[in-house]
Amino acid sequence: MAIITIIGSGMMGSALAFPARENGHEVRLVGTHLDRDIINTCIQTNQHPKFTKQFPEGLKFYQVEGMEEAIQGADLIIGGVSSFGVDWFGDFVLPKIPEKTPILTVTKGLQDTEDGKLLPYPVIWADKMEKIGRHPCLNAIGGPCTSYELVAHDQTEVAFCGHDLKVLEVLRSYMQTDYYHISLSTDVTGIESAVALKNGYALGIALTIGLNHRKFGKDSELHYNSQAAVFGQAVREMSGLLALQGAGTLDNLCVGAGDLYVTVYGGRTRLVGILLGEGLTIEEAKEKLAGVTLESLVVAVRVARALRVKANRGEVNLADYPLLMHVDDILNKHKDAELPWDDFRFTAK
Repeated sequence: MAIITIIGSGMMGSALAFPARENGHEVRLVGTHLDRDIINTCIQTNQHPKFTKQFPEGLKFYQVEGMEEAIQGADLIIGGVSSFGVDWFGDFVLPKIPEKTPILTVTKGLQDTEDGKLLPYPVIWADKMEKIGRHPCLNAIGGPCTSYELVAHDQTEVAFCGHDLKVLEVLRSYMQTDYYHISLSTDVTGIESAVALKNGYALGIALTIGLNHRKFGKDSELHYNSQAAVFGQAVREMSGLLALQGAGTLDNLCVGAGDLYVTVYGGRTRLVGILLGEGLTIEEAKEKLAGVTLESLVVAVRVARALRVKANRGEVNLADYPLLMHVDDILNKHKDAELPWDDFRFTAK
């Protein structure tokens, strides 16, 4: 039996308590400073307030003040914060984790730099820790997985990525079940870039749902041609962006495309994309979705900004990324959501 400590009691971090505990491990779920009510509910009911199913018996719950106690003796630390908790996790949590204790993060995202690079969070954290003389064992989870479906034990395929394959094999032995299936990759930048890029593109696909509401009415029959067309364009652009990251393998693209699919049909990004497609401004959409974490917006803006830097140096052609640049224009220039269909055409040679 291993001791697995999950720091961050959001939906995905908490969902991972199910396979971990069902495999017989001791599981400690720690809330951040923003999760106090969640942890109180878990203590009182053995159930996350967003889930319809109780946790397996035997979980231990901690408020953030008990984090250091929960870390002691742990064989694995799972980072369960959202992308908005990246700095807190890097500044407050990572320095407290013993270097030999592997860390597995669910946080998806990319940070752009002034010179147009796009860095996944494990790389950012590793650089931050190196400056204080620490070298944590950082690993990450990528792939199509919504938290509530993991809790429901729907068949789920993900990838664990890290730099040490032997460590990844141990982590898989802790977490894999008959419904949670785990591939392994040592391409951290590739997997993490793929699953971060899908956020901005899922918003682009969801625009078509709102646009069809605008054209045909909300009670009209469903339209899939437009969604499929934009999905294809999204995968094409994601392939190009992964190549720019030096990570343009088929495995990485498939992980990202799978995550793109599930995000379009089951994620928060779908909601904001529909509202924008219906004609709301981004400010109006945010107001309507008050309290909903919209990480997709951050990713789209950062990637578009990095591409503009590269384009100014002649390294990329922005015309190769019409969907992403359109999404960025909607978010930052209040451009109408109607898609630039003619820009998606290609001629194969």
